[in-house]
Amino acid sequence: MSDTSASTDPRKDSLIEYPSLFPIKVMGLHADDLVHNITKLAKEFDPFFDATTVELRPSSTGKYLGVTITITATSREQLDDLYRALTSHPMVKVVL
Repeated sequence: MSDTSASTDPRKDSLIEYPSLFPIKVMGLHADDLVHNITKLAKEFDPFFDATTVELRPSSTGKYLGVTITITATSREQLDDLYRALTSHPMVKVVL
C-alpha cells in the first residue's frame, strides 16, 4: 500500500488556508500604551494590518484589557513568530 497522503508529515498539515484573516486575542495589564505596543507588533508581521479593526474588552475590575487583533495570516511561520513576539512582550500576560 503506497498511499502518499499517509506519508505526509502531520505537523505540516494545517486547518488554516493561507492567506486568511486570523484573530488573535491578547490579554495584558490595562496600561496606556498596551494597545499601541500590540498593534505595532501586528504591523511588523502583517504590513496590511488595519488598526481600526482592533477590539477592546476591559476585565470586570478594569485591571486587565483584552485586545483582539485580526491579521492576514500568510504562513504558519508568520503566526508562530507573531505569537512568540506577543508572548515575550513584558506587557502581555496571555495570548490566545
